[in-house]
Amino acid sequence: MFRKVGQVYDRIVFGLEEESVNRLLLIAMVVVLALAACTTSEPTQAPATAVPQPTVAPVVAPTAAPSAIQLRFTYYADGVEAQVMQGILDRFMADNPLIKVVLDVVPYQTIDEQLPVQVETGQGPDLARITNFGAYRGKLLDLRPYMKDASMLETNFPAPVLAAMRGEGDVNGLHGYPDALTVTGPFVNKTLFDQAGVALPGEGTTWEEWTELTKQVAEATETQYAISIDRTGHRFAGPAMSMGATLFDAEQRFTVDTAGFRAFAETLYGWHADGITPPEVWLVSDKLNSCIDFFKSGDLVMCMSGSWQINGLAKDVGDAFDWEVVPNPSGAGGSTGIAGGSAVVAFAGTKYPEAVAQLVEYLVQPANYGAFSAETLSLPAHKGVATAGVAFNTEDESVLGALASYTAEVPKLQDQAVALNVHPFAFAYYRNSANRIAQYLTGELTLDDALLRLQQDIDDAVAQAGG
Repeated sequence: MFRKVGQVYDRIVFGLEEESVNRLLLIAMVVVLALAACTTSEPTQAPATAVPQPTVAPVVAPTAAPSAIQLRFTYYADGVEAQVMQGILDRFMADNPLIKVVLDVVPYQTIDEQLPVQVETGQGPDLARITNFGAYRGKLLDLRPYMKDASMLETNFPAPVLAAMRGEGDVNGLHGYPDALTVTGPFVNKTLFDQAGVALPGEGTTWEEWTELTKQVAEATETQYAISIDRTGHRFAGPAMSMGATLFDAEQRFTVDTAGFRAFAETLYGWHADGITPPEVWLVSDKLNSCIDFFKSGDLVMCMSGSWQINGLAKDVGDAFDWEVVPNPSGAGGSTGIAGGSAVVAFAGTKYPEAVAQLVEYLVQPANYGAFSAETLSLPAHKGVATAGVAFNTEDESVLGALASYTAEVPKLQDQAVALNVHPFAFAYYRNSANRIAQYLTGELTLDDALLRLQQDIDDAVAQAGG
């Protein structure tokens, strides 16, 4: 049975005609391919990779170069001080390119009369070279908070001078420094003395004796004038003190009517009466207030001036004649000149206190201060510089001798001679004394009236200044 069934199957399956089989195979292949086409996906593409953009540096706005600040430095000079200071400032600015310092060189009259007004009205400079400390009391910058080393000022400069710069109630402020020490004293034409055969006298010679000796020399050498003194109360004070004047009472108030003050006023009057002094200095105007030009020209035997004139004499006289500084003449009060000098101070109105303090610290460095002293031929007030010694820039024996002579005058200075220049109301005496003395010399006032009015002038000026 089974065999029959198989045979039937074979006939059904295998017994098909060849053509039919081929047709079936073709259909099957088409079906298989169709199914494959339905089940096979297209090739997977790799995900697109972002192409990196070129790196661009961030745009940064250019940083503006720091702008330099400008300091104004008002300055007066008797000789080469301004040129020497400018050289030091140039070096400072090279080291500190963000600080520009403008040195405004002005006549001393501007310092005396205009600068106080400028400072009072807020129009003053950042720094100035001054002599009248009292005119700026309470208006100076305290440098101490801005300085890296305040001891540079405290240990090197005279305490009374630093104190004189302070305002009321200020006990330790540092407002500047004295840039030079000056001492008043007489210059004499040594060549004229030699020609006249008159020996130069030494220490202890009085003003009366010097007057007679210079008259002898002038007559013997046919020199126009014998003796003179600068037309200022500052120069007048030294001889007056040597003759016994006391310019201050116990409360440090000015007193001018004393025996010594009268004595030198009368001596000066005698010089004019005898025609042995150039009248242009005291009698014509206050524009020409020094005898030094008459001395430089060889027309004057003796000129009472001060150490600040040394450089000018060295330059202008040259080898025309020999000159010397002699000891201050003596009298009832001893032998004394007047100590003084100038100071560099900073003003409270500055917009740049840090830069001002930086400049001051630079100026008082021993190398810079010493260079100023050496080139200006001025006596140093800086203790460190003085101790180390100054190599004064000169080979002129007259100059070196003059510096030594003025240095020898320092120990002889009276206390009042040191106190005068730094007195808070010194301006009241300085501003009025020369004019009142000149009125006496011309005969416009008697000596009594001149002294009375001078005292009133001083008292009024002090009162107006709040003293």
